[in-house]
Amino acid sequence: MYLDDRRVRIIAGHYGSGKTEFAVNYVTNLKKLTKKKVAISDMDIVNVYFRSRERRQELISQGIEVFDSSIGASADLPAIPKEMVIPFLDKEYDYVVDLGGNDVGTIVLGRFREHMDLSEVDFFMVVNVYRPDTQDVKSIIEQKERLEFSSKLKVTGFINNSNLIRETTAADLLYGDGILREASRQTGVPIKYTSYVKEVVKDMTPEVEAELSGDVIPLKYYMREVWM
Repeated sequence: MYLDDRRVRIIAGHYGSGKTEFAVNYVTNLKKLTKKKVAISDMDIVNVYFRSRERRQELISQGIEVFDSSIGASADLPAIPKEMVIPFLDKEYDYVVDLGGNDVGTIVLGRFREHMDLSEVDFFMVVNVYRPDTQDVKSIIEQKERLEFSSKLKVTGFINNSNLIRETTAADLLYGDGILREASRQTGVPIKYTSYVKEVVKDMTPEVEAELSGDVIPLKYYMREVWM
């Protein structure tokens, strides 16, 4: 699962996809499985809400290095610190990058592209079919192509994170799976993961999991408060 992915995992997704929730869960689970150094970079300088930097202390307490645009300040700044390049270069790291929410958000990667070994990079696109910009096969493919054009990287895997926040059911994941399978068939991009919040999707069963594509991984809410 996590250890089978390439050393640098760049995670993107349109607004409302749940990409940051996925990225934070991913990096915390990865840390439990590897003896390498683990780092996460919050490269989302477009959206000021639901940022992985908000869980900085919790991540650090788990032994995860955190790079973000606060640059040690209490205020968030629209800047990318140079330290984010370190895990691209140092192969002792497993690196997770929480990228901006759309094609505009991927532009920041340009600063680091010359330091990337593309054979070490996975570029995952998180998809929630209940968001208007990724609600069907056509729009998913359009968003994928925009991400690829702006980042100059190829998407290597889809992540089905179809959800209606706290109203999500197993049927919602299956519905998203059907749409994403067709997008996968048309593009050749595999579905690497299906993710869901365990405390929300009460009707998940082994039978449902067997029908879903990719590795099925339960998440916990890091980014969304109880009242949200």
